[in-house]
Amino acid sequence: MSDQHHSAADLLRELFPDTHRELFGEAASERAPTLGLYEVADGRLALVHGDQLAEFTPIAPKGSSALHCDLCHYTRSRSEAQIYRVVVAARRTRYITLCSPTDPCQKRAGVGGLTHLADRIFPIETVHSE
Repeated sequence: MSDQHHSAADLLRELFPDTHRELFGEAASERAPTLGLYEVADGRLALVHGDQLAEFTPIAPKGSSALHCDLCHYTRSRSEAQIYRVVVAARRTRYITLCSPTDPCQKRAGVGGLTHLADRIFPIETVHSE
């Protein structure tokens, strides 16, 4: 996990862009949106891209074959990579393989790799339970 610290203004800009524009004006919201993978509880990861958030849930490894990382495109052994499930819509799930830990992987992939991964995941469709 990277050592980034975000201010209240940063969080408002990312999660509530209209409120941020009302409070701080248009010029203050022209910075590049947040982009990255962050560790959360229970081995899960969060992919953040601007005001979008996707939760990656690890799934139990099966088999013994090597895995190809979808972010940095390195081939890793089962002990060096993890498969994650991401719900992107009702009855639609994507499976993503990432190196474990993800910090060196994100550095290898750079902003271009993270943007490409985010483009595969977002936008996440709203799931309504009826």
